[in-house]
Amino acid sequence: MRKRLMMAGSVALTTLLVAPSWAQDVVAATEPVAAVTINKGDNVWMLLSAALVILMSIPGLALFYGGLVRSKNMLSVLMQVFSLFSLICVLWVVYGYSLAFTEGNSFYGSFDKLLLKGVTPDSITATFSKGVGISEFIYVVFQGAFAAITCGLIVGAFAERIKFAAVLLFSVLWFTFSYIPLAHMVWYWAGPDAYTSLEAATAATATAGYLFQHGDLDFAGGTVVHINAAVAGLVGAYLVGKRLGYGRDAMTPHSLTMTMIGASLLWFGWFGFNAGSALEANGTAALAFINTWLAPAAAALSWTLAEWLMKGRPSLLGAASGAVAGLVVITPAAGFVGVGGGLIMGLLSGVAGLWGVHGLKRLLGADDSLDVFGLHGVCGILGALLTGVFASPDLGGTGVWDYVTNQVAPDYSILTQVKIQAIGVGVTVLWSGVVAFLAYKLVDMLIGLRVKEDAEREGLDVTSHGEKAYSQ
Repeated sequence: MRKRLMMAGSVALTTLLVAPSWAQDVVAATEPVAAVTINKGDNVWMLLSAALVILMSIPGLALFYGGLVRSKNMLSVLMQVFSLFSLICVLWVVYGYSLAFTEGNSFYGSFDKLLLKGVTPDSITATFSKGVGISEFIYVVFQGAFAAITCGLIVGAFAERIKFAAVLLFSVLWFTFSYIPLAHMVWYWAGPDAYTSLEAATAATATAGYLFQHGDLDFAGGTVVHINAAVAGLVGAYLVGKRLGYGRDAMTPHSLTMTMIGASLLWFGWFGFNAGSALEANGTAALAFINTWLAPAAAALSWTLAEWLMKGRPSLLGAASGAVAGLVVITPAAGFVGVGGGLIMGLLSGVAGLWGVHGLKRLLGADDSLDVFGLHGVCGILGALLTGVFASPDLGGTGVWDYVTNQVAPDYSILTQVKIQAIGVGVTVLWSGVVAFLAYKLVDMLIGLRVKEDAEREGLDVTSHGEKAYSQ
């Protein structure tokens, strides 16, 4: 089965079509270029996938986070996730899609499609097969849902003490200056039909995003979504400060039942997140689907076993967190690694995530309320790096597809690809960290980040929203 490792103006699979290291060996293709047409089956799959990604945010992420906070802050978390989803969807249509997925420079696109100018029911977006496209409106929604859940992930790091207005303003700034450029850097390219010869491929690659040009592999958002959000969350945990009584008062989750429901909805929706990133209803989507099924199951088991050995008892919170860790680790790799690689990555992520929310959290000393960095940061970084290992054809992976010769590129180097993956991780950490720091500081200067102490003690449900999650 052929693997398509590059995204046409689209999301998920990022890979260098023609890697500079072996470009001189490429022979120009002689086959004629077919007109791009819509496949109705792919359209149906992408409509479903977009809806599944929306389900991940509301209600999945909202319930997962809401159950983890104290009851007096349950509604505030639901409100933050719900409102951010709505806000980012609007901003995505106004300018986000245009700046992320049109040709511009290596870091941003252009303003050519502001308010989706020129996008009609007849508009087509390329997939990873030459001559095959999907309706652009579907692609807009699919990518917009990615942007929305990424911003929603951040709120878990400073839950229970931040101003609602501060959440909204910060998210506008971070979305504009961190999410959009990273999505462009990793996922924007001219599409497979531009790769007709060595000369055409060189010209097309020069118009792609910065990390795409360097050959970074990110099938569905290890860097763009998870590491990006996790770093922003960690910076926020430091700058917003610790919750009152942190380390002294009990701050146990008020409803693990809600958390388990939320985790299950996340897992369900994640099939659209990962398998939908193939952009087609084909074998690559099937590979991403089975990896998204297996890796979190393995992670839930490894987390549970490790916690059982450490603490003497397995917990539901541990099992649910393990599943999320597995989903995070397989996200950048889902369509690139074989089933064996996905299984190993899942098993490793359960243990890595457990360390992230306990050992690493103590080392960092930040009050990352819902362990955004411990889960999404640690497992996102692990997944990005291991993608370079298990994408190797020698280990059952897909390798890198060369669209000029229409075959898997020869001489895949694990060491070289891991170095490229490390560059992608480093750029994401630095970019998101700097943007987040500046955005938090600006918000703090303008309206302040944190609620007053009395409001925090009473709970944000009543003091920020005038409502209660539960009526007695």
